[in-house]
Amino acid sequence: MSEMSFYETFTTRNIGFVSEAEQERLSKATVFVCGTGGMGGACIQALVRAGIGRLVLADIDRFETSNLNRQVFCFGDTIGQMKAEATRDLCLKINPGLAVTVFGPEWTDHVEHLVTDADVVVNGTDDLGASLLLYRTARKQGTTMIDAYASPLPSVYVTRPQDPMPEERLRYPTVQTAWHALTTAQRAAAFQSEAEYVMVHSSSRHYIDLSLAGEVVAGKRSRMSFAPMVITTGMLMAYEGIRAILGTPHGADHRGWFFNPHAGRVEHPRNPLVAAILQPIVRRYLSKMTAAAS
Repeated sequence: MSEMSFYETFTTRNIGFVSEAEQERLSKATVFVCGTGGMGGACIQALVRAGIGRLVLADIDRFETSNLNRQVFCFGDTIGQMKAEATRDLCLKINPGLAVTVFGPEWTDHVEHLVTDADVVVNGTDDLGASLLLYRTARKQGTTMIDAYASPLPSVYVTRPQDPMPEERLRYPTVQTAWHALTTAQRAAAFQSEAEYVMVHSSSRHYIDLSLAGEVVAGKRSRMSFAPMVITTGMLMAYEGIRAILGTPHGADHRGWFFNPHAGRVEHPRNPLVAAILQPIVRRYLSKMTAAAS
């Protein structure tokens, strides 16, 4: 079977959800995914099966046993392997004709080219410095970013070059700081700001153990992750990535939204006045949680 006939057969059931012309656009598209573990990995798998033609993957970590609970490219035989390389190899088992370029820690040296060359960038990293580098570069290069919150509920948001970046709208204390020169205090304050946003604008607090969440905010425990939440988030990110490539209207904007599978509803950001009233209450609550955990 020729490469083209394989691709047509492989993607034939996509037609109807996308047109043949749109599938052709997907086959010629490039997506840069930084962070190939949880949400990033799930997004990558969906993009590959949707027929994306080229992926650029970047990750600095290796798969470990604790990744098995949620990361779709982590298996017993990929533990210990570099995440980006193992992800590439498994993606090629899905579509041998896929073009995949892999970067490790050196991706930061090539970031302007990587972002400029991509139709869309997906942020799958949980590192604040790497995220700031991606967003600042994407604005400069005119590229759209797809991202999600550190939230117990699946979420997604889309930041176009003209939109406020997370560090601006969530008021991180990082605006004048180089991405690689962040202090521990700046990182903690940024995480606190994101946690406040999640609690103000979603019902996330009802679906986690708040005492353990306090330990996360206090830096005493790794972030909690659960396969249904992580993988669903990756799927939402893939949808938005495909919309960016096809030029169809996005389902999310730079503020994003949360999907509540427990209640069967979508939770959109609150009215700004209501949010302003709730924010100091949430801030005090988070401070008490953090203090108790510490």
